[in-house]
Amino acid sequence: MPTIVLVRHGQTDLSRADYFCGTTDPPLDAVGREMAEAVAARAARERWAALHASPLLRARETAEAIGRWIGLPVQIEPDLREMAYGAWEARRAADVRHSDSARYQEWVASPATVTPPGGGESGESVAARAVPVIEAIARRHAGGGVLIVSHKTTIRLVICSLLGVDLNLYRVRIAAPVASFAAIEFKESGPLISLLGDTSHLPPHLRGG
Repeated sequence: MPTIVLVRHGQTDLSRADYFCGTTDPPLDAVGREMAEAVAARAARERWAALHASPLLRARETAEAIGRWIGLPVQIEPDLREMAYGAWEARRAADVRHSDSARYQEWVASPATVTPPGGGESGESVAARAVPVIEAIARRHAGGGVLIVSHKTTIRLVICSLLGVDLNLYRVRIAAPVASFAAIEFKESGPLISLLGDTSHLPPHLRGG
């Protein structure tokens, strides 16, 4: 049965400072590039059937580092991009909480269905586009492991959806630190999460970035 390993991209200037960063497309910062190499070194300890990534630059840069180590091309999957945050894009979460308090609190309470203003996505919308991609990749690689580089919110929503966890709880039940690994085994009994939020491959000075 296949194993899908979801990797969150390395650090960016915006992730470090807790900005909403969905369609905004920053590159990895210096720490993020170091993280990507550590992720790649870990990945190189195993054999992989395929390597997929979101089209956003931070994910592609992380995936390209992995590809150099494991000798596989990066296959781009547009529907594995991050949640779109609309008018909250590229703003600090603390600032949005202050300036748009009512809508922010509504979103915090029900992120599966409430959308950020100005064209943001709901959690349900992200799961609806991302989960079919994951399931299709798992079907294509029934006998091997696949690496997928994506984003914090997308990864958490995929995991909740596959495990049957209420999507409204993705922000409080699932951890996805930068440059972390999460593994889902597709068994006859259904998806099984065997690794979550793992950053053990990062040297101590990079953990928690």
